[in-house]
Parts: sequence; structure tokens; C-alpha cells
Amino acid sequence: MRHGKKFNHLGRKTAHRKSMLANMACSLIEHKRINTTVAKAKALKQFVEPIITKSKEDTTHNRRIVMSRLRQKEAVTELFRDVAVKVGDRPGGYTRIIKLGNRLGDNADMAMIELVDYNELYNAGKPAKKSTRRSRRGGKKSTTTPAVPETKATNEEE
Repeated sequence: MRHGKKFNHLGRKTAHRKSMLANMACSLIEHKRINTTVAKAKALKQFVEPIITKSKEDTTHNRRIVMSRLRQKEAVTELFRDVAVKVGDRPGGYTRIIKLGNRLGDNADMAMIELVDYNELYNAGKPAKKSTRRSRRGGKKSTTTPAVPETKATNEEE
């Protein structure tokens, strides 16, 4: 039975799985993209997204929560200093999983997981974000009279 199975256990005991995900999250924060299997990438996405959300508000409490999950001081520092600034306006979806094919040795499905805001190839083609929003209704019509008749009147006076 699979009652209460809400996440992939990845064939490991709890302590091993938590340590592995913490190490993978630190590598992702440090290198901005890593190659791994699809199952580990999906598990890492669930692990790291709430941590990045916590990093958007730099408080002592949030730093302690993130430190208890990541366990590496340098990764926590880089997360709060660099990554949080870059993803500050994004409401979620900080990572992207791109499938790469099968691994040569054991034919495992491989994927690359990366931080979305650090990929220059995908972000280069998109224009800057618009700050104004247009409504579906038509805009106000201009009620001023055109300036053309006034110029004719001034020409006739001369």
C-alpha cells in the first residue's frame, strides 16, 4: 500500500535522503545548474523551492531555518546575498527541469535542473517586463480640436 506517500523516497533511508538533497541543493545554489536523474531533480525541486522562498525575506529566523535544511554556511550566504536578490520579484517557479536523455551506463533518465533567472539563453529573447496594464475597453477619445484650422487663421491674417 502507498498510504501517505507524498514524496519520492528515492530508495534511501531518511537520513541519507535528507543529506543527499541538502548537498544537491547546495550544489544547485553554487553552480546554478546541475545534471542528475529525473527523479532526483523532481525531488530536489520540491526541496529547494520553499528554501528559496524563505530567502526572499532576510531575517535571522529565516536564515536559521534555511541553515538547518542546507547545512553549509557558504551556500546559505550565497542564497541570501545573490540568489534572493535575483528572484525577488518572482512569485514562485524558481527552478526549471530540462530532460537530457538516457545515461550511457545504466540507461537512467537524465535531466538538468537549473535556476530560472540565471539562464541567459532563455531570458535573452524576452522583452523587459511591462509595468502598465491595458484594459480591454477602449481608451478615452481625444476631445480637443485639431490645431490645423488655427494655423490657417494665422496665415490668412498675415
